[in-house]
Amino acid sequence: MAAPVDTAKLSYEEARNELVNVVSELEQGSPTLEQTLALWERGEALATRCEEWLIGAKERLNAARAGLDAAATTVDTSAPPA
Repeated sequence: MAAPVDTAKLSYEEARNELVNVVSELEQGSPTLEQTLALWERGEALATRCEEWLIGAKERLNAARAGLDAAATTVDTSAPPA
């Protein structure tokens, strides 16, 4: 079995898809406690990575909204009304 990829290198979609697979394996039951714990730990790391991506996306959306709000409140008063 290959070593798992460092979660910091995963895209949101890659981390989410692997997390779905880990959850599925946990639901099926692992033959040993050690395997179950390894899957659980990997799942926690993947969930954390997904959360990091989502927090970053939310921050980008908030920044974009703030930029739009600032642009909307800036009015050119030097031009005569149409």
